[in-house]
Amino acid sequence: MNFVYAIIVCLAGAGAAFAQGSAADYQRSSDISKILDRPVYRSHVEPHWDASGSSFWYVNQLANEQQEFVSVNALSGERKVMKTPPPDANKPIQGVLQKHPSVNGGAKTTIILKNTTQKEVRVFWVDTKSASKPYGSIKPAQAVSFQTYAGHVWSAEDETGRSLGYWEAKPVQAEARVGEPLASPPQVSGGSEADRPSPPFKASVRDFNVWVKKSDAAEQTQLSTSGNKDDSFEGSPLVSFDGKHVVAIQRIRAQEHPVHMVSSSPKDQIEPALVTHNYLKAGDQISKPRPRLFDVFQNKSIPVAEDLFSNPWDITRLEWASDSSFFRFLYNERGHQKLRVLAVDAATGAVRTVVEESSPTFIDYSQKTYLHWADKTDELVWMSERDGWNHLWLYNTRTGSVKNQITSGPWVVRKVCHVDEKKRQIWFECSGIHPKQDPYYVHLARINFDGTGLKVLTDGDGTYATGKGSGLEGWRLSPDGRWFVATYSRVDLPPVTELRRSEDGALVCELERADASEWTSKQIRMPTRFSAKGRDGSTEIYGVLIAPTNFDPSKKYPVIENIYAGPHGAFVPKQWGALRNERMLAELGFIVVRIDGMGTNWRSRAFHDVAWKNLKDAGFPDRIAWLTAAAGRYPQLDLARVGIFGGSAGGQNALAALLHHGDFYKAAAADCGCHDNRMDKIWWNEAWMGWPVGPEYADNSNVTHAANLQGKLLLTVGELDRNVDPASTMQVVKALITADKDFELIVAPGADHGAGELPYLARRRADFFVRHLMGVDPRWN
Repeated sequence: MNFVYAIIVCLAGAGAAFAQGSAADYQRSSDISKILDRPVYRSHVEPHWDASGSSFWYVNQLANEQQEFVSVNALSGERKVMKTPPPDANKPIQGVLQKHPSVNGGAKTTIILKNTTQKEVRVFWVDTKSASKPYGSIKPAQAVSFQTYAGHVWSAEDETGRSLGYWEAKPVQAEARVGEPLASPPQVSGGSEADRPSPPFKASVRDFNVWVKKSDAAEQTQLSTSGNKDDSFEGSPLVSFDGKHVVAIQRIRAQEHPVHMVSSSPKDQIEPALVTHNYLKAGDQISKPRPRLFDVFQNKSIPVAEDLFSNPWDITRLEWASDSSFFRFLYNERGHQKLRVLAVDAATGAVRTVVEESSPTFIDYSQKTYLHWADKTDELVWMSERDGWNHLWLYNTRTGSVKNQITSGPWVVRKVCHVDEKKRQIWFECSGIHPKQDPYYVHLARINFDGTGLKVLTDGDGTYATGKGSGLEGWRLSPDGRWFVATYSRVDLPPVTELRRSEDGALVCELERADASEWTSKQIRMPTRFSAKGRDGSTEIYGVLIAPTNFDPSKKYPVIENIYAGPHGAFVPKQWGALRNERMLAELGFIVVRIDGMGTNWRSRAFHDVAWKNLKDAGFPDRIAWLTAAAGRYPQLDLARVGIFGGSAGGQNALAALLHHGDFYKAAAADCGCHDNRMDKIWWNEAWMGWPVGPEYADNSNVTHAANLQGKLLLTVGELDRNVDPASTMQVVKALITADKDFELIVAPGADHGAGELPYLARRRADFFVRHLMGVDPRWN
């Protein structure tokens, strides 16, 4: 530290006992980053069940790459550490049909993929987001070893792209045999819905039209003639199970909306290059899909009246009823205030409504659409927020009437995992069902079709990790479904893994408590959970605080909020994790917070509706109330020095903080913000701001309110942002210049969305807050 910088630090702290962003703080921030990369041991249990389904073994990864094998008797709950690996530890890995994501945290290991087919196969690693990454190919009869981690998933395809299966690496070296039979997924006792028949032949789209080739026909027959390049049939037309009819989607093309960007520094030339991509924005003319029905034997079209689906945002879930008497689909009307499940008579084309869902604000179709047809009993399981909470309802599909509400109460269904038609039961994930817990924690439950027999199967004081699949895979059921292994955690509690009984959720035994000593030995502080009343004085608002490792309770700390108020989700972390961005900033002498204000998701419908045509609100009245209450509880928070940062929708929010609440927030860093919802992607903005585009769009624009800027502002953007048009940031820049407002701007050449998280820009963001909330200039160090 040079003399001038040291004097500034001393003067800034004189008489105030303020925390400071010193050179030592920057170094500690860098050191903490490396510590966060260290593993948390005993954090993941992957059960390997025996043939009886009553016992299993698993392996723990310990320090110094040591392993510990554990056997568990599910009947007694007895858990034993094994002296030697189990006999089947090196048995070949059983391949499965269903794709699922890799799970991090497992031991280093090796998977050997052996090609038992007669042709070369392609190999892929499946990442934690279920994306397949190519890893070369394997010739017939060859075996290739891949270094990996337990819980990581590998797959293979033949030369046509057909999947040959998925294999999850074991904690010990084991072989996966490509080409051998694959396992079916575990089933809950009682079975699933009845298998549907297969159609006798297939239909296809060729030259924009629908063609069929019946099994006994020599040539294909053209069913449609109206298709052309601007109004084409698409996808794979659906043949009824009796082979008499075909339904296909014909779609009028959307308008073209080219967005032009300049790559200032392309890799392959000195001169800048024009980069253009098609990008629909709010209010644009979208495509128009319509179902078309054909009689295969008479080779004719059967008219289907469009009155009930005349203005589609989209038409999805197209399928035939098992008895082929009708087909059905989900109609999402543009503006997202109406959903209809429609059924079309195969013989006449008559359309009837099975379900109609409407809302005076929005229907959260992207997160809360679920429908399950039980054809044998003419029933439909449907998800709806009509009673003010996200719940399940049972419909009579013949009459279109509600038979009964399945779930109810001041809590929400998060996801349907499994529908057992034989037992007439539904397994689902939910939040808020334990009144004394954080209402965002995820738990597993089961209920009968008629709404009776609710069983909440987990009760750990934390949120359960569930995986990405739509089924029960993340709950790690035993092969016969009698038990499941589940893991919960909190931001201040490392993962706890349990064995529970599926029948009633009873805890059989606790398997593991994760060992976070690699973190705690370095005095990394756990985040602090905190809740306080929001703007209405009654609704509880939840958030977390992250303090530096050298936290001194006698000092005052400036506060920085990491904001993302997008209505599609809730963003305060609930699971154990690194919280890297927050911790890196905290080490410089800040207390960093994350808060979910009103307008975000997964609470009541009234909580969510605050966002409707009102994105500039961003829950700020709740955030300010929460911070004020937090400062009352923790006087180390200095609310005279509050900063805020965010990216994308969070970038829009961060700037809005200075435009609408500049008396509270003093500095903001806004990255790649969608500052004007008319300039951003069509689906996200019409979902929350409505259609047609009305005056609310301008009123919620940061450009409109740029002249209201108070405080210090840093804008960052990637010049080649394909997610949010970078011109949205530049239009804010123009408005700020016109209003004669001071600000900082960094444009990252060649960068895409999220440029603010590049190491250089993240460091510049940290420097920005040190300068403007601490009065210290890191450039002098």
